[in-house]
Amino acid sequence: MKLTEDVYLVGGGDTGFNISNRMDCHVFVIRGEDELALVDAGFDGPGKILSNIENDGLDPGEIRRIFVTHYHADHVGALAPLKRELGATVIAGKEAASTIRNGDAEQTGLAWAQDFGFYPPDFRWEACEVEKEMTDGDRFEVGGLELTSIATPGHCSGHYSLLLKGRDRTYLIAGDQVFWGGAVVLQNVRDSSIQDCAASMKKLLNYEFDALLPSHLAFSLERGKRHVEAGAEAFLQTGLPRNLFG
Repeated sequence: MKLTEDVYLVGGGDTGFNISNRMDCHVFVIRGEDELALVDAGFDGPGKILSNIENDGLDPGEIRRIFVTHYHADHVGALAPLKRELGATVIAGKEAASTIRNGDAEQTGLAWAQDFGFYPPDFRWEACEVEKEMTDGDRFEVGGLELTSIATPGHCSGHYSLLLKGRDRTYLIAGDQVFWGGAVVLQNVRDSSIQDCAASMKKLLNYEFDALLPSHLAFSLERGKRHVEAGAEAFLQTGLPRNLFG
């Protein structure tokens, strides 16, 4: 699904547009001049995502890198098979890399989520190599477009947002840091932190961007920063933004 000249939506489940596995987060393709990059991998099986890419007139063989916003299963469950299929390099936050390499279901909260039936009990997340560990402020070129990593812990440890400078606008690919209306997702797991989430929201106020592309539900192609401002304002009032799934 072409959103702009720079970005395509190629995956998403029940919290999106149901164009791939029902448990998938939004999966985006960044289209540079001579290179494609994928942001996140979805939950289970790369087949539908790859067919969506082809149906959009793009060549999956041009995907050289997969950027991972964080290590929850709806974002990385399909990472290992997708990496094998594409022969792509995986780039993830340095704080999350070892967990992705080890397939640690306890650290990621997968085992906890399976216990109460959020994820299928028979699902097994396959460990995956991470070739590049990104840190705050790293810059990457994707076919002439510039991508900057922004460390935004809070939703979980090792969570990163990505700032993309495109052809006619700038995008914040926000992962699970912030959603439409300033909503957040804070969970009862060991590495989810209200304080870190608040600090990350405030940090994002320092960046200018037009479009907000979160990992679930609606997105904004213009005036996207207003959603970050709404979330930051809620935290500044000593309260909490709306919890997206609360």
